[in-house]
Amino acid sequence: MRFERISKKQLEIFRFIHESYSALICDGAVRTGKTVLMTAAFLEWAMHAFSGMSFALCGKTKPSVERNIVEPLLALQSVAKKYRLHYSRSLSLLTAEFRGRQNTFYLFGGYDESSYMLIQGMTLAGVLLDETALMPRSFVDQAITRTLSVDGAKLWFNCNPASPSHWFYREWVCRAEERGAKRLHFLLEDNPGLSRKAIERAKASFSGVFYDRYILGKWVAAEGLIYPRAAEGEGIAESIPRDYTRFAVSVDYGTLNPCSMGLWGYCGGVWYRFAEYYHSGRESREQLTDEEYCDRLEKLAGGRPLEAVVVDPSAASFLEALRRRGKWPVRPADNAVLAGIRDTAAALHEGKIAVCDCCEGALREFSLYRWDEGSGEDRPVKENDHAMDEIRYFVRTILRGDTFSFA
Repeated sequence: MRFERISKKQLEIFRFIHESYSALICDGAVRTGKTVLMTAAFLEWAMHAFSGMSFALCGKTKPSVERNIVEPLLALQSVAKKYRLHYSRSLSLLTAEFRGRQNTFYLFGGYDESSYMLIQGMTLAGVLLDETALMPRSFVDQAITRTLSVDGAKLWFNCNPASPSHWFYREWVCRAEERGAKRLHFLLEDNPGLSRKAIERAKASFSGVFYDRYILGKWVAAEGLIYPRAAEGEGIAESIPRDYTRFAVSVDYGTLNPCSMGLWGYCGGVWYRFAEYYHSGRESREQLTDEEYCDRLEKLAGGRPLEAVVVDPSAASFLEALRRRGKWPVRPADNAVLAGIRDTAAALHEGKIAVCDCCEGALREFSLYRWDEGSGEDRPVKENDHAMDEIRYFVRTILRGDTFSFA
């Protein structure tokens, strides 16, 4: 299997096929070609070492496995010329044929602690785990267990760095040699397919802990302010445009806790959060009903044609109250916390969103929103986070599905 351009570090992935290691760990920066090269090498190894066996392709979710592993594999011309591949989306099954040999590759999503049951009881000759650090340990351990009865089985781990207290870092990355694993640590410069411009763009897309992890490839703890650049003024607009062409509202609902609503307008390729409503039932000693909050949202919208109102998905009663009014399309927000924080930081830096300086609640929270350094996990302190949450909802639900693409 040939690729037009491949670095010495990337070539080491294919050398693993012929080495005595029982596992391969590829970690480090994003955009280094880890996933596609590991997938191609995994297929090459499986089809030469076995026939009539089952394998697993694992990720955080099945759609992410399709997007990150199956679709790129099917698009490789060098693979299509050598192997006969067939993917059944309904069965989540990839079959491969080569010179009379045939193997099956099952897709699994390690989404939560119950996911291990999906893979339990299988016999596998090999497992490829993409985004390993995002999957629960119970799922990864179960996948490993499924290979123990097959001679010559190999484990293939791929991930970007997380916290240094993460179980995979402590149990596998730091103990690679002890476990008979080969570790390859990647930086952006290890991918010859990236131009200097692409590298600089990737570097500019991250800040704080995400820069350390996804660009420098370091397993570091999340510390300090979550949006340090925004606290210093990045993404803050001093003037408010008037000629918006689209409108939306994002909401973090609270009864005693603060309720934050942001009104967004699209102008010149940028979504501006140009007005807000911020109410704390605890501080004001005035607890509002769902209907009263609907009134506040209607006043904030000011008769503008909202294309969507995105709301904390746990606010079931408020979502229903909004739907009963029948005035706006209402959507439960994508509440992926870490991914939302990462995408929001990138959107602010790239100028895809801006918060106008009249939004005092959001500006105050930017200067206070911090990582919980004592938790041992990547988790924000649950204070001063209400505008931060609804801005994240907007980015993940409207912007990400519209004009924003995370590199």
